[in-house]
Amino acid sequence: MKHPRLLALVAGCLLAGAAVPALAQNPWGEIRSPSAGRAEAIGGYAAGCIAGAAELPLVGQGYQVMRPSRNRNYGHPRLVAYVKELARNVDGRGLGRLLVGDLSQPRGGPAAYGHASHQIGLDVDVWLRLLPRGAAPLSAAQTEQLPMDSVVRAADAAIDKKRWDPRFADLLQLVAQSPQVERIFVNPIIKRHLCNGGRKGEWLAKLRPWWGHDSHFHVRLACPADSPQCQPQAPFPPVDGCDELDGWVGEIREAAKRPPPKRGEKAPPELPLACEAVLVAEAAPPEHEAVVARASSKPVADLHPPSM
Repeated sequence: MKHPRLLALVAGCLLAGAAVPALAQNPWGEIRSPSAGRAEAIGGYAAGCIAGAAELPLVGQGYQVMRPSRNRNYGHPRLVAYVKELARNVDGRGLGRLLVGDLSQPRGGPAAYGHASHQIGLDVDVWLRLLPRGAAPLSAAQTEQLPMDSVVRAADAAIDKKRWDPRFADLLQLVAQSPQVERIFVNPIIKRHLCNGGRKGEWLAKLRPWWGHDSHFHVRLACPADSPQCQPQAPFPPVDGCDELDGWVGEIREAAKRPPPKRGEKAPPELPLACEAVLVAEAAPPEHEAVVARASSKPVADLHPPSM
């Protein structure tokens, strides 16, 4: 981030009497509310921000947000609408209730821990754990303390059959078949399990193997039309990728036996200039947040893939 320009913006806000978040090494996590104005995803998934974000309610039909103390249940209204509609679809199919992990911070930007991406309000983590349909919501303590259990045995390069639920495969296929979903990050061992289990179809190409992602999967939406400053990722080959997993799985297995050395801290990403204004912008008024919430509750037509 270009700090001289940010300092100038802060000074201007002070002269105008506007509230300004305290400057810190990473101030993005200190801001508790979205910025006012229209929604726009700005920059790249791992170097950007979100203006005019919508808030995902902590509990809704078919889902519950986990770790709410992180205050990362914000995103572009399109993402919030997607999560709600996905949860309704999952609930309607009798698969259970989703546990939803992090979306983005109220204004996106880099997080102090946990993610390199999730910065522009188009990413969401979904736990590989389903609650019984119709069960009472988890308590506040449970949403903070319930463990995220891995469903793989990395040292054996195998799925943990005690924790893997066949419904997870149906859930991943349902998510991948949505035209809105650009890609899904999963542990390579999980993707290999699906490939070896006979799952077929173009949707498998969207499952991108990546480190971690053994207790949750990471859904990424494509840049929306209302966000010209959003930077899309390069497209991936339109093949299922099932024959390209052995190298990934081998590396994960070796890393489990000999953990890699600790990495040094990374320098913060260079954010677009537009994010400086988002950081110091006025907070969205309550009536604006209510309007955005209603808009994000409308059903999205392309979230209903063909029956599996």
